[in-house]
Amino acid sequence: MAQKAGVILVVDDERDHADGIAEALEKQCEKAIPVYSGKDALEIVRSREIDVVVTDLKLEGDLDGLAILDEARTYDDKTEVILITAYATIETCKEAIKRGAYDYLVKPIDIGQLRTLVTQAGQKASAAHARRIRKPKADEEPFHFEGVRGRSPAMEGIFEVLRRVAPTNISVLIEGLSGTGKELLARAIHSNSRRWDKPFRPVNCAGLTETLLESELFGHVKGAFTGAAEDRKGLFEIADKGTLFLDEIGDMAQNSQAKLLRVIEDGVVIPVGSNKPTVVDVRIISATNQNLPKLIEAKTFRQDLYFRIKGVNIALPSLRERLEDLPELIDYFLKEAAAEVGSKVTGITDAAVEALARYDWPGNVRQLRNCIRTMVVLCDRDQLDVQDIPPDITQRRQLAGSAQPVAGLGAVSLDELEKKAIEETLAKTKGNREKAAKILGIGERTLYRKIKEYNL
Repeated sequence: MAQKAGVILVVDDERDHADGIAEALEKQCEKAIPVYSGKDALEIVRSREIDVVVTDLKLEGDLDGLAILDEARTYDDKTEVILITAYATIETCKEAIKRGAYDYLVKPIDIGQLRTLVTQAGQKASAAHARRIRKPKADEEPFHFEGVRGRSPAMEGIFEVLRRVAPTNISVLIEGLSGTGKELLARAIHSNSRRWDKPFRPVNCAGLTETLLESELFGHVKGAFTGAAEDRKGLFEIADKGTLFLDEIGDMAQNSQAKLLRVIEDGVVIPVGSNKPTVVDVRIISATNQNLPKLIEAKTFRQDLYFRIKGVNIALPSLRERLEDLPELIDYFLKEAAAEVGSKVTGITDAAVEALARYDWPGNVRQLRNCIRTMVVLCDRDQLDVQDIPPDITQRRQLAGSAQPVAGLGAVSLDELEKKAIEETLAKTKGNREKAAKILGIGERTLYRKIKEYNL
């Protein structure tokens, strides 16, 4: 009897096609996982070992089958990829094979032929994976935390909590300033949970009106409100058996808080404008940059909802509170950016690292990532150096490190420096907030809040 293939990932934006192919391949493999977008496919290939990817060449969104091929082979060169296309040309096929595809099939596909290809590709991948399997050392990280880096005591403590929490279904509340990596941490929890092969769906509770947020979470029926032209499933239904990440939950309106609490308690969702209930099974991970107990005292956040979402509380430190992690983070972001833009940059000088360590990083890890990416894009050498650091960072670092009062500023606090940096950047961009946020390395939402906070 022929050996079965290992784990197969089927990628097709037409749900019926993906489900049908996965079902047809079940006997050829240990497990067949259907996904319906390139984004979901990347989450899986980055978080676990996949033997064969079967992907349609044409996918909705920014990622097509060739992009899935590139990413899958980049993350694990033992993974084999089979492309399915209705638009086969000699050039396309040559390009696919050149990039490392195992083979391709032209629609309408012959299921028997696909099964044969998957079996052959799966056996090749399984054998390659088996040859490199080894028992991890005692000090090695048994979990995969994509993008979450650090060896500081604070981060080691967080990793230990993740190891215990991830395999469970307990709700998690992540607290931290903007840019500290709350969504990355949520994705790491999902990727290491028993729900890893089910959807992970994030939603920004601060970025939508009350009506739109409820529609996004619970869905709506046609005519439920102005603009509801058709029935739409909410994220609770879409993320069924998976994970829902509620970012900036402290900004959620109180009416929405009450409805969210009811869904969490009952496991039943009712779309806006409907009376038809749907049972859902969703793990909740929430995040906030606010002090929820203070919001409870101010009666703007429900205490009963707080206790529901705070199964386990994780507090992410700011970057300036864990500067010992800076070299590891820089190295990770440098390699990520170089691979993304095809740069020849391979490293960074000690002087540049020391200069970056003297900066206070108000935008935290997100700002550092944007900074390193900018440096990589603009550098024409193989090593980043001090002269590659963006001017807005070097200027602010010099201000913060100056022993003499800056003319017109007197004794300068970090808040004053931040306010001045925002003022100067807005002036340079002629008030363009989107450009200003990119230069400062912070999110637009954070910039808007700072503008309001400093009365700019």
